[in-house]
Amino acid sequence: MKKNNFKANPGNFILKIAALIVLFLGAVYFFEYWNYSRDYETTNDAQVESYINPVSARAGGYIQKVYFNEHQLVKEGDTLVVLDNREYLAQLETAEAVMDDANAQLTVLGAAIHAAETGTSVSRDQIKGAHAKYVQQQQDIRRYENLVKEEAATGSELEQVKAHYDVAESEYSAAQNGLRTNIAKISELETHFALLQADVKRKKAALILAKLNLSYTVIRAPYSGRLGRKNILNGQQIQPGQPLVSIIDEGEKWITANYKETQVADMYIGQTAEIQVDAMDGKTFTGKIVAIAGSTGSRFSLLPADNSTGNFVKIVQRVPVKIAFVSEQNDRVVPGMNVSVAVKKRVKS
Repeated sequence: MKKNNFKANPGNFILKIAALIVLFLGAVYFFEYWNYSRDYETTNDAQVESYINPVSARAGGYIQKVYFNEHQLVKEGDTLVVLDNREYLAQLETAEAVMDDANAQLTVLGAAIHAAETGTSVSRDQIKGAHAKYVQQQQDIRRYENLVKEEAATGSELEQVKAHYDVAESEYSAAQNGLRTNIAKISELETHFALLQADVKRKKAALILAKLNLSYTVIRAPYSGRLGRKNILNGQQIQPGQPLVSIIDEGEKWITANYKETQVADMYIGQTAEIQVDAMDGKTFTGKIVAIAGSTGSRFSLLPADNSTGNFVKIVQRVPVKIAFVSEQNDRVVPGMNVSVAVKKRVKS
């Protein structure tokens, strides 16, 4: 009787072992993922954010010199652009000349007021003298009238006394009118002085504005950061308000993680988060939640979806969550980079 001999194939044995290893590794990975997902809410819909602001010109003119290069690190106050300032210097000199003229007029008018006040003092002294002379002439008339009655004086002498009285009365009245004239003149000069003071304030404001416009010809970095693309050259004409270059605030970066609406129920401010940047494989940063949006991201869009019209398809919405870095981040972490975020779930008692 013939016997069949079966020999084991080594290749099949290796494949079986490899399959068992793959199944084992897959089971381990699945268990670790399941165990991790029980404690953490994760998302890869997240990016690094930072403030990126345009540096705009506050004055127009020709660019005299550009002092920066693309993507250059700058400090607050560093000079970026210098404009041709000759027109602004001329405007400043004109404003200074107008201001000097106004101050000179104010000084002259102040001197005139002082002279008028001195004249008022003189007029008051003149009134006192004229009044004393006037009173004396009144007494002389009464005395001579009695002397004429007693025939101790002649009528011609009485007429002379009356003439002196008329002169004294006229001088007294003139002195009073002169005082009133001086007071009216002082009032007029003070009114003119007040108007001139207002004019001086206006010209002072014009001088300050001219100095400001001159200072705007030197454009400086508003804060420390990294510049963007360079789109301007020497000799280029720019207008007030024109953006010249963008600057990234390197001092403040954060993560905007767009979590599913089903994941944010147990999130809270101050909650710890783990951040992994795609460009830095294996590097993990620590963060914390500092803000949770009050609505879903679609509500902030220019044209929010209106589900009351047409057919409705339910789509899971995303809620933006702002996460700040707690550990010091690397300079290689730049705005726009994709990251993966894991937030530890709230421990339920």
